[in-house]
Amino acid sequence: MKYQKQLLAVVLSTLFSSLTWATNGMNLEGYGARSSAMGGAGMAFDTGNSAVMNNPATLAMVQEGTARFGLGVRMLGPDVSASMPGTQADSDGTAYYMPSISYMRRGGKFTYGAAVLAQGGMGTDYSANSFLAAGSGQEVRSEVGVGRVMLPLAYDVNERLNIGGSFDIVWAGMDLKMAVPSANLAGMIRSYDAGWTPAVTTGFGGATWGRFDFSNGNDYTGKARGYGVAGKLGFTYKMTDTLTIGATYHTETAISDLETDGATLSTDTGGSITGTIKVRDFQWPATYGLGIAYQPNDRWLFAADYKRINWSEVMQAFRMTFIEPTLGAMDVAMPQYWEDQHVIALGVQYQYNDRLALRFGYNHASNPVPDTYLNPLFPAIVEHHITAGFGYRMSDSDNIGFALTYAPEVTAVNPNGGGPGVPVTSAHSQINWSLNYVHTFR
Repeated sequence: MKYQKQLLAVVLSTLFSSLTWATNGMNLEGYGARSSAMGGAGMAFDTGNSAVMNNPATLAMVQEGTARFGLGVRMLGPDVSASMPGTQADSDGTAYYMPSISYMRRGGKFTYGAAVLAQGGMGTDYSANSFLAAGSGQEVRSEVGVGRVMLPLAYDVNERLNIGGSFDIVWAGMDLKMAVPSANLAGMIRSYDAGWTPAVTTGFGGATWGRFDFSNGNDYTGKARGYGVAGKLGFTYKMTDTLTIGATYHTETAISDLETDGATLSTDTGGSITGTIKVRDFQWPATYGLGIAYQPNDRWLFAADYKRINWSEVMQAFRMTFIEPTLGAMDVAMPQYWEDQHVIALGVQYQYNDRLALRFGYNHASNPVPDTYLNPLFPAIVEHHITAGFGYRMSDSDNIGFALTYAPEVTAVNPNGGGPGVPVTSAHSQINWSLNYVHTFR
């Protein structure tokens, strides 16, 4: 009973740990310690239970009659700042922890199981006296996160071909404390019911700033939440005894609007209005992946992946509807126009001895955020990742894996981010790590 309670606590904490930082746009650069240490590559070789996020077909590579139970934790350490001439704001969001839990079993030619983990997101936290507060004197912050419960099924067709898929239950959460100059607020308004007419036509009484606020301050759950589904398909094919190729397709999600009561719209002249906020059509993009793995002997493994992430299909604008029972609904939007992202992952593993494997990698992701629409609250601009790690077999049944990622600082400039002709520069670097434990049942 004590073990069951401990396991339940792990599962519940994992289910609510969706608010995260990410490095391939809003995706993580790798899933699982083995893949992460090898630059995020994982389409064409066994990456353990984390294969359910990389390529579910590789789950069929496990030995028949084997089951694997996995626990993991990941820490993402972003270092983010925003600056304009004469001033700088540093984000206080510097450490985000995400647990994961999984169980996979192969019986006959089928491998099946379940896994829960955070897929990605982004977030920042700036002080109330920073220039990003627009004179409101209140904290400015954002947290966006997406997590999945994944139910995979993989099939060993023959000695060369594996196929697999996964049905995913997806949830998303968001916190937002955003301040904007009144001119920007007016430009965000797309439509409104008649009750809002006096406020809109007078510029909210000549306000100098406006704010949207909905946040519960919880590190694990956003105040506005939505739920939906998605899926994955994949295959691997062993071309020779040493060379394997793999490919996967992840569908676009179908998530409901992220909704919460208790949101506020406030200005420096009109006070605060409380209502319901709906974040409209927030979705995670479709992804196409292709990989290759070359293992010339028992010591060496080389891997390379290419992924295309279709951000342009889901990140054209950030849309919200603010609803107050008396005034009605007001729709606002911020253009984003993210571009599709191209990701190259390269990895190598050296089996030092029967117990220790050393891993290294590199991950390059093109920046999907156009400078013109770059917002310091959402600076998903990291491009380069240098990775390293190890796997260690403690016994015939117990293994641990560790990965460390360093993302060098990258900067981008919105030429009009502080107003016409006033540039705002966003800077972003990261130091991240992940740790996995796996127990194998035979």
